[in-house]
Amino acid sequence: MSIAGEQNYSSEAAHLDSIFKQKKALRSVVKRDLKSMDPTLRSQQDEAIQKIVLGAPWFKACKGLCAYISCSALREVDTTQILSHILGGHPEDLQMRKKLFVPRVEDRNRNMRMLNISSTEDLIANSMDILEPAPLDADGNEREDVLFANEPVDLLLLPGLAFDKAGRRLGRGGGYYDTFLSRYQELAEKRNWKQPLKIALSYSVQIVDDGTIPLTPNDILVDALVSPSGVIPISPAALEICR
Repeated sequence: MSIAGEQNYSSEAAHLDSIFKQKKALRSVVKRDLKSMDPTLRSQQDEAIQKIVLGAPWFKACKGLCAYISCSALREVDTTQILSHILGGHPEDLQMRKKLFVPRVEDRNRNMRMLNISSTEDLIANSMDILEPAPLDADGNEREDVLFANEPVDLLLLPGLAFDKAGRRLGRGGGYYDTFLSRYQELAEKRNWKQPLKIALSYSVQIVDDGTIPLTPNDILVDALVSPSGVIPISPAALEICR
């Protein structure tokens, strides 16, 4: 590598290091704000956000989706009602059922799979007491992985620590969701599928001023936010469906 190349590499590394430090500082602030959130207010916002999702045309119309299983210890927006609606809804009418994929972390190297479940009985608690799909179904068969599915999903419901109204999302630092989102986008492009809507669920305290969340080349923007006050469309695709 030439001297100029080394200098450029060093400059980029320093820039990324600065971004990671900014993200770490912001995570601390948001975690503090979430921890101090009044439990009654949290419950009210959980209820409001899920009601908005369940009533949204884009949710009602979707046939397949990926959604996270909320963890109260991580102070994530609750998804219990949403998942219960999907798993318990319209069992007699196959045309009305939504195919649901939920996350399973495979290792510490950003590898996360989205596996199909049809019941809450398909979930088990991992070492961190977070519910995940068991890798095998009751018959001992591997669960369907969304990255190997024959049909696309229409919707991705995403967690996060902080968001802004430009679509920036701050995760917890593991890179699992950004890695998965990148892989799914590549798959959709390869198969000429329509890209699914990336919708993040956010408490009011998690929405920060634009420009507060620094970006790295690997960060994936979301299409819209759902806050207790309503849907905040961001991308052209989200603006189209929210008109």
